[in-house]
Amino acid sequence: MLITPIKEGENIDRALKRYKRKFDKTGRKSALQTRKQFTKPSVARRAQIQKAQYVQKLRDAEDV
Repeated sequence: MLITPIKEGENIDRALKRYKRKFDKTGRKSALQTRKQFTKPSVARRAQIQKAQYVQKLRDAEDV
């Protein structure tokens, strides 16, 4: 359970933003999404390779 103390006179939007950031750092949402649906290891590996190729292409374009 995440606890986000709200300081005196703090805007509720800012506190909510802090809570969301804290929640994202825990990694619970991504873990739930991965467990929700099974992905074959070959499909996961292919996605990882495609992401690496995309990042490499961006880095190559940045160097030029």
